[in-house]
Amino acid sequence: MGSVIRKARAADVPAMQRLVNFFADRGEMLHRSLAQFYENLRDFFVVEEDGRVVGCAALHVVWRDLAEIKSLAVAEEAQGKGYGKQLVLECLREAPCLGIERVFALTYKPRFFEKLGFRVCDRAELPRKVWTECVHCPKFYDCQEVAVIIDLHAS
Repeated sequence: MGSVIRKARAADVPAMQRLVNFFADRGEMLHRSLAQFYENLRDFFVVEEDGRVVGCAALHVVWRDLAEIKSLAVAEEAQGKGYGKQLVLECLREAPCLGIERVFALTYKPRFFEKLGFRVCDRAELPRKVWTECVHCPKFYDCQEVAVIIDLHAS
């Protein structure tokens, strides 16, 4: 059957949550509840391979001109096929359609994003983000994630 990247559907949510929370259990990302996935369903893209969700990522609008790529996860057995890159590129294609000029991510793997045109930035460039979701994170005072950003007009 092959693979396809598409917008997520409600039926995908349990698989998306299992995928994200698998990596969250390893400390590589934040846990997400079913409610968070359903409430933000329209933000998500998934990779479906042979009828099974093996990857997901969200483009979440944070402010008038700023969005975040969140919950980027690809199942271990599906890694190395370019799915993570395809998910990010799909998010970047959607951003201008929403009037978004800049997209950022908080990541433990900045090189992955740099290869896609992002640059490492100071989190101080993202003040709205820090005071909306990050302040509630248990890792807030000892966060090791790196902020990366891309200006879609410059890319």
